[in-house]
Amino acid sequence: MRLAPRALCRAARAAWRENFSLDGRDVARWFPGHMAKGLKKMQSSLKLVDCVVEVHDARISFGRNPLFQETLGIKPHLLVLNKMDLADLSQRQKIIQHLGKKGLKNVIFTNCIKDENVKQNVELCIMVVGVPNVGKSSLINALRRQHLRKGKATRVGGEPGITRAVMSRIQVCERPLMFLLDTPGVLAPRIESVETGLKLALCGTVLDHLVGAESLADYLLYTLNRQRLFGYVQHYGLDGACDDVVSVLKHVAVRLGKTQKVKVLTGTGDVTVVQPDYPAAAHDFLRTFRRGLLGAVMLDRDVLQGPLDP
Repeated sequence: MRLAPRALCRAARAAWRENFSLDGRDVARWFPGHMAKGLKKMQSSLKLVDCVVEVHDARISFGRNPLFQETLGIKPHLLVLNKMDLADLSQRQKIIQHLGKKGLKNVIFTNCIKDENVKQNVELCIMVVGVPNVGKSSLINALRRQHLRKGKATRVGGEPGITRAVMSRIQVCERPLMFLLDTPGVLAPRIESVETGLKLALCGTVLDHLVGAESLADYLLYTLNRQRLFGYVQHYGLDGACDDVVSVLKHVAVRLGKTQKVKVLTGTGDVTVVQPDYPAAAHDFLRTFRRGLLGAVMLDRDVLQGPLDP
C-alpha cells in the first residue's frame, strides 16, 4: 500500500526496535501435547498411501514440523507452501535453495482459495499433512474443484483445529483415479525458539488467547516496522508509522468504535469510565493482517538474510 509523503517521512525518521522482548514468554504452553496421538495415527495409515503432501504457510516457510519428514519420510514427500498470495516471494529461489539444503527437493507454491498452481500431475492415494491452519483442507477442496467440478469435501476455517481426526479417503480426481487422506494439524512437540512460536501463532496455528492477542499484535507491529511495511498506517488512518502498540491499538479501537466501560475506584466512590477496548482492537489488527489487507509479508525474512546452513 502507498503512503502519503508525510507518513513516509515520519516512517523514515522513526527509530524502530532492533529486538522484540521475549521475557516471560514460555512457548511450551502455547502448543498442546495431545498432537502426538495424531502423528501416531498418521504413521499407522502410511501403508494406505503412496505419497505424503505436507502443506505449510508460505509466510513462515521454515517454521515447519520436522517430525513430518522424520517419521513419514519413508514415502515420497511433496512440500506445498500455501497462501502464496499473502507472502512476499521476492526471494522465492532462496527459499527453495534453503529448503533443498534441508532435504526438501519437491516444493511448490499455491493459493488454494483461488485455485492457483494446484493443477499437478499426481495420482493414487496421498496423505496430506501439516501444522494447523495452513490450508490442508483447502488444498483438497481446490483439487476437487479443479478435477471433479465438485464442492467442499472437508470443512475449512480461519482457526486451528477444524480437522480433528485422520479422515477416510477423499476422491479428488477420476483420470487418473486419485484419493487424498486429510489429517489434523500437528505441531512439533518442541518449538526451536519463542520467536519461531510467535511467527507460527501470528499465522493462526494456535488460538490467539493461548499467546495473548495484544502480545501477538505487538510482535506484528514490530515485524511490519522492521520490514518497512507501513500499510497499517493507511488502512487505519494513522497520522504516521508508530512503534508503540498501545498507541496503535488505541487508535484502532477509537476508529472502530470498540470501547468498554470500566469502573474506577475514586475517593468519592466508583466511577464508570469509557476506555478503548484493546483486546478487540488487537484481534482486528491480527484479522486484518491474516486477510492480507496490510500487504504481502515474509515473516522468515531474518532467516533468509542470514547465511544458509552448510
